[in-house]
Amino acid sequence: MKTTFREENGKYIATLEGRLDTVASEQTAKELSVLDDCMGHDIVIDCTKLEYISSSGLRILLNIRKNAAANHSKVTLMNINDEIRKVFQLTGFISLFDIKNQ
Repeated sequence: MKTTFREENGKYIATLEGRLDTVASEQTAKELSVLDDCMGHDIVIDCTKLEYISSSGLRILLNIRKNAAANHSKVTLMNINDEIRKVFQLTGFISLFDIKNQ
């Protein structure tokens, strides 16, 4: 699992690449913790190269969303694949996130 960050146009952008499974979730959660202090910056999570997400990965995204809401920011997921979209639909997460495709 590879995670990269950048700031662009006042937004924090995190790019996820690979499999966000149970094995990768602990390290990924640590890497994504920099988003906890978004303070007014919206967050975009680019999932173009995200191949898979487990329940551990869903918890990470839910925590990011919770922290963002507390800081009056919003989280947008970009370019999730069909498999990940099905996971979001089955778990009800589809209604919790703003999901867009470019």
